[in-house]
Amino acid sequence: MTIPGIGPITATALIALAPSHEAFKSGRHFAAWLGLTPRQRSTGGQQKLGSITKMGERTLRRLLTIGASAVIKQAAIRGAPAGSWLDQMLARKPKMLVIVALANKNARIVWALLAKDDVYRAPGVPA
Repeated sequence: MTIPGIGPITATALIALAPSHEAFKSGRHFAAWLGLTPRQRSTGGQQKLGSITKMGERTLRRLLTIGASAVIKQAAIRGAPAGSWLDQMLARKPKMLVIVALANKNARIVWALLAKDDVYRAPGVPA
């Protein structure tokens, strides 16, 4: 629950509905299981990414995107820290794309914390 955008309901649902972290090779595989990774249409060595697949666990994907949208809304009201990942993404990408990207990032962070049995520590803003 210390991750921005993940509250008690999302944390409980993640523990209850998601399989063990050993079932996934990496955080990307966990995010793909949730349906938060872009569809790939790659050919000839060129990587082309499309929209998110939405083929995973619907309930958890919804909870993660709702939490991410709350973080984005607060960033719009209070302002994101200057130079942060969120500030840079909001400056150059559409809001809905940033919401899904933040949900994907949160899913990967959750997997990493579960795999390492660690506690979330907020990253520092680069100087």
